[in-house]
Amino acid sequence: MGDVFLFLLFSAGFIFKVWPAVIGIVLYGISGGIHWIHLYRVGQRYMLVLTIGMACMTLGMILRIAVAHSPFSLGLYIIMDMFVLLSPCAFLATNYMLLSRLANSLGRDIADDCLLISSRRITKIFVWSDVITFWIQAAGGGLSAEASLSKVGTDIAMAGLILQLISYSLFTLLLVMFGFKVRSKYPQAWQVRDGEKLFAVAGPFRISPITNWKILYFTMCVTCVGILVRSIFRIAEFAGGYFGFLAVHEGFFFCLDALPLWLAMSLYCFLWPSRFINKQAVDISARGSPVDIPLSEKGKSETSSST
Repeated sequence: MGDVFLFLLFSAGFIFKVWPAVIGIVLYGISGGIHWIHLYRVGQRYMLVLTIGMACMTLGMILRIAVAHSPFSLGLYIIMDMFVLLSPCAFLATNYMLLSRLANSLGRDIADDCLLISSRRITKIFVWSDVITFWIQAAGGGLSAEASLSKVGTDIAMAGLILQLISYSLFTLLLVMFGFKVRSKYPQAWQVRDGEKLFAVAGPFRISPITNWKILYFTMCVTCVGILVRSIFRIAEFAGGYFGFLAVHEGFFFCLDALPLWLAMSLYCFLWPSRFINKQAVDISARGSPVDIPLSEKGKSETSSST
């Protein structure tokens, strides 16, 4: 039945092109390589999720070329589809883990007052939602590759994508509201008078600490746009079925899925989150200590210690 499915799929006009996948390999490979360099030089193991996600997305692009050369290999098609469909879950998880750490780096009082959900619970709640929707999509994606179960599998995968979109939309709202509340309730933290300018600190190989936390905040907001665009596209694609217009024209996949995700996650090549988030400040805040490390002092202390 798998061969019949692939025969119908490719007969509908969905034939993988090699050159877009090659471009995808180059772009994701370069950005992912820079992420790995940052992880090695700066540390912070929570960013390992992003680096693995970029590596898996690169592998998914490589497998698209393999499928183009072996178009009737069902097993290869399923593996490729899983990598491309599920790798972005790592990108969502990265932002989930960043928000609580960014909030705590400003001080426990600000984090508790400006986050609509406790910083201790944000990561747990949203990462678990990511894990659940991951497995729902994985189950649906696997079933949809069988002709006899393609309708059921597509519905299951689309349900996972819808739940993922709802979850990430709530997270985006949480992120935006955090910025608004800090601006209105803690103007001294929002203004960051001695903070750096974007173009003065951005760079793919820079590791110096950055005190202007708003740069990371707005970067996260931009990444949310790319992720939401991809999520909406995927739902529309699955709603049309495996033989729908969006599914059989891979240009939509590259323009509305691969490209927005790459642009979003590549921002972290130039603004590696660990440069903004002081581990000592986060640890102190997470333990509930009344001692807060001001952002301006954080950057000065890290700079002096590095020299």
